[in-house]
Order: sequence, then C-alpha cells, then structure tokens
Amino acid sequence: MDQKATKNPTSTRRSNLREAVLCAAEILFSTNGFNAVSIRDIAQEAGANVGSVTYHFKSKDALLLEIYRRHCGPMNQRRSELLAAAKRVRDLQDRLEAIVRAYVLPAFSSGNDLAGGGARFTRLRAAMSAEGNGVVGRIIAQTFDDITNSFIDAIQESLPHIPRTAIVWRSHFLLGALYYTLISPERVTRLSQGHADGTDPGDAIEQIVHATVAALQAPNLDGLDTATPHNRARQM
Repeated sequence: MDQKATKNPTSTRRSNLREAVLCAAEILFSTNGFNAVSIRDIAQEAGANVGSVTYHFKSKDALLLEIYRRHCGPMNQRRSELLAAAKRVRDLQDRLEAIVRAYVLPAFSSGNDLAGGGARFTRLRAAMSAEGNGVVGRIIAQTFDDITNSFIDAIQESLPHIPRTAIVWRSHFLLGALYYTLISPERVTRLSQGHADGTDPGDAIEQIVHATVAALQAPNLDGLDTATPHNRARQM
C-alpha cells in the first residue's frame, strides 16, 4: 500500500502548525527579545490561535527551550565529534588549533541548517544573553555549559601553564567574536574597503581560530592566576 495515501492529514497539519509556531517564535525572539514577546504575538505571527500554541508548547519558556534544542543539539553533537578528533592530535600547538576550530566550525552552518542555525539564531542568542532573564539564563546553561566545560578542559590540557580562570575569560571572548562575526559580516567588508569579504565563512573561521589561539597562548596577567577577588582582597 502506498504510504503517502495512508498519511494522516490531521497529523500533517499539526506538524506544519508546530513548525510555523517555532519559526514565528524564533523570528520574534531574535527581533524583539524574550520579555517583550507574548504567546499572542507568536500566535499572530504564525497565523494560529493562542490555544494551538499552548497545545503544542505549554509556555513561552518551553518554546524557547525547544528552539535551543533544535539548533544546538546538532551543533553540540558536531562539536563533540570534532573535539574528540582534535584531542587525538599529538602536537600541542596543532591540537590547540584543532580544538578551537572544532568549536568555531559548527557555528558557521548555513541558515537553513538546524546545526547552528545561521545568523537569525545567532541574533536570538545574542538578544537572549543581553536580557539577563533568569529563565533564559537557565536554558542557556542547560544547553551549553556541559559542552563548553569540555572545551575548556581540553584547552587547559594543551596549555597547562595557563590557569583555568584565564581560559574561561578567553573562551568568553571567543563567544563574543562568534556572535558579532555571524551577525555583522558586512562590517568587515566595509572597514577593509572591500579587501576582505566578511561573508566568506572559510576566511572568517580561520581568522577567528588564529586570533583565539594567539589569545589563549598569551601570558597570564600577573597576580590573576587562581586567586578569586575575595582571596586577592585578603592578600592586600
């Protein structure tokens, strides 16, 4: 029997509506932030009623979590695979470069690829991070903390003389570079007067990797090794 003929039209409509709601929420969250968007706004953008939205997603929080899962699950899986390969590189310098590239590369997936999500999802992530909402913070931590700690551990194994606190800071700067490069590639083209193409993902990846490796290898600031602010105050 033809499987297409037996496909449940009700199930198809529900699936299409669910996708429309997710797409609408992602557009609105990336444009307006999380706090300013209501379930009613999302329903209107998706061409649905409020009841349909709450049927598929119990709350706005659940919608945001699903958006993060859809994009970041595949991206984090790819990062884990590349990290495992990078850690097998024997030369420490080459290993460090491979580790950083393993983190950067999956973020440059196309906008049509769920693994990374492209510029729109990157704008959403930047907007979410800037709001300081507690719910959003928990979703971000739940999505990224485990994989990020794996990369920080791998970097410290390659740079044992650099304190973990310094590596955390420098990894934090890498995230900012990724956000800005994905959101505003045209700025690179404009400021370089056309000599660099900000929309070239290959060049962007290599530039970020090169700059990040150099930053990670920079000498640690004197007096800022493993001391916390509290401990430094006691030492004064």
